[in-house]
Amino acid sequence: MAISTEEFDLIRNFIHEHSGIVINPGKEYLIENRLTVIMVQSGCDNFKDLHAKLQNDPGPLRTKVIDAMTTNETLWFRDDSFATALASHIVPELINKARTASQVRIWSAACSTGQEPYSIGMLLLDTLSKTSSPPPLSKFSILATDLSPSAIVLASSGRYSQLAISRGMRPEFLERYFKKNGMVYELIPDIRGLVKFQQFNLKSPFTEHGKFDFLLCRNVLIYFSDELKRQIYTKIRDSLNKDGILAIGASESPRGYTTAFQQVMMGGAALYRPI
Repeated sequence: MAISTEEFDLIRNFIHEHSGIVINPGKEYLIENRLTVIMVQSGCDNFKDLHAKLQNDPGPLRTKVIDAMTTNETLWFRDDSFATALASHIVPELINKARTASQVRIWSAACSTGQEPYSIGMLLLDTLSKTSSPPPLSKFSILATDLSPSAIVLASSGRYSQLAISRGMRPEFLERYFKKNGMVYELIPDIRGLVKFQQFNLKSPFTEHGKFDFLLCRNVLIYFSDELKRQIYTKIRDSLNKDGILAIGASESPRGYTTAFQQVMMGGAALYRPI
């Protein structure tokens, strides 16, 4: 069903208000493709009726709409230069920190269906297995959050199809850290136990999560307004320990939004430390 200009503005403003996602003019097809089924299932004749229903009953219906509009694009070991930085620089640094710190904490924000935090977990276990007198695995924890409740459910299961596995999984890690169960690949308990999944909106305060040594917020801020980017960078800065590391997407930069970070190059990847 075609969406009118009035309806498009109503729906996209609602989505921005509740998720921070910016849908620019020209993306009418995006709302049509992702929300038409929900509109019909909700007993609405058009998108204006859907907006009215969202205003009056914003609970489960709002969650369903925001979930449908969330982009869950992800890969195992996404971006070669970043994967190299993880294996050669970041993970060894975190392991070294764990020798003296009581806990080393990692946050994968906008984790989608779990490939990012689980990739970090696999690299961590792999590096620990090759480290002399390694610190115990119990010193490490990974928080993984996403706006999408369906993505969190899928990620928490630790179960992936052949198609999902084919998108970047390393053969040696597949053999070592997964068990095949029929047509599904299941992560071993050691990896799943490292990661705690939680639904979370990046518009919300970060203070409930505490401080982190490594925070990933990759390829998500591009969907937000400039003002929301500024707010999130400030919250990220306050959530990092003094010597913490921020990872964002290869095409992203805090420049123009904050002066609270300095860029550092690791393995060909640009990363950021709080100033």
